[in-house]
Amino acid sequence: MSAFVAFVLLLMTGALVPVNRQFRPTPGGVPVFVVSNGTHTDLLLPTRDPQTGHDWFQELGQPGLTARFGRAPYVGFGWGNEGFFLGSMGGRTPGLGAVARALFPSKTLVHVSFYRATPDSGAYVVPLRLSAAQYAHLVGHVRAALAAPDSVGARPLRQAAGYGGADFFFRARGRYHALRTCNDWTTRGLRRAGVRVPLKSPLAAPVLFQARQNSRYPR
Repeated sequence: MSAFVAFVLLLMTGALVPVNRQFRPTPGGVPVFVVSNGTHTDLLLPTRDPQTGHDWFQELGQPGLTARFGRAPYVGFGWGNEGFFLGSMGGRTPGLGAVARALFPSKTLVHVSFYRATPDSGAYVVPLRLSAAQYAHLVGHVRAALAAPDSVGARPLRQAAGYGGADFFFRARGRYHALRTCNDWTTRGLRRAGVRVPLKSPLAAPVLFQARQNSRYPR
C-alpha cells in the first residue's frame, strides 16, 4: 500500500508543478493547439507551415491522404495504447481488462486526425504560438513517435479508418504504461518545445491548465 501511495503522490506532485514558467507566446508565430476530449490530449499542428516550410503530408508519405485532406489546415497527433485506442472504436468503452493491461508496457499507436477548420478556443482547446525553433522541436517529438518501416513513410494500419471519416491510426514507437501515458506524451512534446506544462501528468486537466497559462500573455 505504501508503494501505491507513493506512486499516487508522485503523479499528483508532478501535475501541480509547472516547468518552462518563462515561456511566452511568439507574436505571429506558428499556430498550434492543445486539444482534448476531457481525458486524452492531442497536439494540433499546421498541415503545411509557411514559416518553417514543414509539410506533414510529405512527412506522412501517403498520397491517398494528401488527395483527400490536402486542403485541411491542421492535423492532430495523439499517442496512446493500441488496445485502448482500438477498443474504443464504434463508440465502445474499453473494459477493465484493457485498462489493466495498459498499466504495463504495451504496444502503441499514433492517432492522426485532419481538421478542415481552425478549432474554436474553449474548455478543451488551448491555442499557442511558437517560434520556428520551438515548432521544430515539436515536429521532432511527433516524428519520433511515428514508426516508419520503410522509405515510403509511416503507414496507417490496414483497417485504416479511425473513429470517423477524417482520422486514422498509425503504427508508433515507444511503449505505453502507467508512467508514460497519452497525456504524458503530449506533456513531453510541449516541454521539449519550451511551453509551460506540468512536470508530469497522466491526466488531461493539468496539461490543459498549465498550457492555458501561456495564453494569458498577449500574442
